[in-house]
Amino acid sequence: MKYRSDKVKKGIERAPHRALLRACGLSDEDFDKPLIGIANSYIDIIPGHVHLREFVEPIKEEVRKLGGVPIEFNVIGVDDGIAMGHEGMHYSLPSRELIADSIETVVNAHQLDALICIPNCDKIVPGMLMGALRVNVPTVFISGGPMLAGEVNGQKVDLISVFEGIGKVKKGEITEQELKVIEASACPTCGSCSGMFTANSMNCLTEVLGLALPGNGTILAIDPRREILARNAVKALFELLEKDIKPRDIVTEEAIDDAFTVDIAMGGSSNTILHLLAIAREAGIEYDLAKINEISKRTPTLCKISPASHYHIEDLDRVGGIPTIMKELSKLGVLHTDRITASGKKLKEIIEEAPEPDGEVVRTLDNPYSRDGGIAILFGNLAPEGAVVKTAGVDPKMLTFKGKAICFDSEEEAIEGILGGKVKPGHVVVIRYEGPKGGPGMREMLSPTSAIMGMGLGDKVALITDGRFSGGTRGACVGHVSPEAAAGGPIGVVQDGDEILINIPNRRLELLIPEEELKRRLENFKPKQKEIKSSWLRRYAKLVTSASRGAILEA
Repeated sequence: MKYRSDKVKKGIERAPHRALLRACGLSDEDFDKPLIGIANSYIDIIPGHVHLREFVEPIKEEVRKLGGVPIEFNVIGVDDGIAMGHEGMHYSLPSRELIADSIETVVNAHQLDALICIPNCDKIVPGMLMGALRVNVPTVFISGGPMLAGEVNGQKVDLISVFEGIGKVKKGEITEQELKVIEASACPTCGSCSGMFTANSMNCLTEVLGLALPGNGTILAIDPRREILARNAVKALFELLEKDIKPRDIVTEEAIDDAFTVDIAMGGSSNTILHLLAIAREAGIEYDLAKINEISKRTPTLCKISPASHYHIEDLDRVGGIPTIMKELSKLGVLHTDRITASGKKLKEIIEEAPEPDGEVVRTLDNPYSRDGGIAILFGNLAPEGAVVKTAGVDPKMLTFKGKAICFDSEEEAIEGILGGKVKPGHVVVIRYEGPKGGPGMREMLSPTSAIMGMGLGDKVALITDGRFSGGTRGACVGHVSPEAAAGGPIGVVQDGDEILINIPNRRLELLIPEEELKRRLENFKPKQKEIKSSWLRRYAKLVTSASRGAILEA
C-alpha cells in the first residue's frame, strides 16, 4: 500500500529524512508502515487533560500492534474555569485557532498518513476538529472522558455549584466555610467537568458528527471502558486508512445538521453554535445561522443535564448516552441516518444498537421537556446578525422578558455592579466590548451569570452580551450578539434605562426605541478602542470575524 508519508521516507533522495527518522527510533521496517499522528492535549493545569500522558500509552501500543508507527505530538490548552474572570480569558477562544494551526502544521509538514486526536476540554475539541478537517487525512477522535460529579451532604455538586456559591456567600445564604466544602468536593476526579458544559457538549457532538465512536462523550475518564473505547477507535482508524475515508467524507452538511439537532435536543452549551459554525467552514460548508431555528422548531428537548437539572454526564452514560438520544430523535425522522461514521457503521446501525430512553434522564417524544429545542437564535434591531440563547437553562417565566437596560463596558464592571447591588429586579444587564474583536477573544461570562443566580436574581434579571457564556451558564442570558459593539453593532449604543425586549418564543431581541433614534445613535457612534498590549491578541482582533460566522480568522 502506498502511503502519504512515502514522500518523507522512500527513495534515495530521502536518505537524509530517514537519517533523522532513525534518530527518533524508527527502523528499516518502519519505513514501510504508515505514520500515524497522535495529537495529544496533555497539560498539567487542566483537570480534563492531566491523565492524558498515561491515557495515550495504550493508544500508541494499539497503533504498533496494528502495523503503524505512532507519532505523538502535543497541542496547547487553556482551562476556561481557571482563566475565567480575569485577563487570562482573552486567550481562551484564540487558543482554538492556534490548536487548529498546530494540527495543520505538524501533519502537513511531516506528511503523516492518518491522525488520532486526543482532546477533552472547551476550545481543544473544536480546535482539533478544525485542524483535522483542514488536513483531511483519515482521522478518529478519542476524548479523555468526563469527570465524576462531586457530592456534599447527599447532594450532587459540580464546578457551577462553586461559581454560584460566591453569590450565595455575598447574599448571606451560606458561609465561607460551606463554600470551601463545596469547592473541595466539586471536582473529585480527572476529566472534563461533569455537566453538559462546552467540553462535554463538544465531545458528545463529535460522536454525532461521526468522527468518534459511541461513548466518546459520556464514558467517564476513570471508567476502564474508556481504554476499550480507545483501542477500538484505533482499529477503526486503520479501516478508515485502508478505505481512504477522510473527515470531509464524514463531516457533511447533513452531519452538521444532525449535530445541531442533537445539541438542541440535549440542551448543549451555546458555545457549540460558535464552534459548529467554524467547523462547518473548515469543511467547506457555508452554514446559515437562521437554519438553526428551523431545526429547533422541529426538535424537542429530551435531555437536561447540569446546570439545567440535577443530572450529570454519568447519568446520561448510564442510560445509553448520545446514541439513546439519537434513537428517540430518529423516530421523528429528523436525523440523516444513512451517514457513514468513523466507527465503520452507518448512523442507523449505531442507533439500532442503542437502548430505549429511560424516560427520566432521556425523555421520550410523548413527554419532552419542551416541544421545541434547547437553543435558539434571536434576531432583531439589537442583533441584526443574530444572538444565541440556551433556552434549556431559562426559567419558563423568563422566556419573554421586558426590562430596563443597565450597561457595562466590560465583564469586570458588570461583576462589580451585580455583587455591589447596582443590578435590581427588572434590569437587563448589558455587557459589551467583550466580542471577538472587542474583548478581544470573546470572554465567557460565567462569573457575572453565576453572580446573578447566586444573588437570587435568576428569575428577575436578564443579561445580554456580545461576549459568550460558559456551557455552565443558566438563566435568561443572551450571548454572541452580532454585530458586536467594537464593530459598530447596535449593542454599543444602548443607554441605561432603555427598554429591551427578549422574546425567545418569537426569536426576537429588540431595543424599544424609535427607529429614527436608533439610526441617529448609530450614525454618531464611535466604538471604544481598547489598548491591547499583546501582539498575538492585536493580530487576533484584526483578523477575527463576527460570532455569527463562528469567530474564525480571515484568511
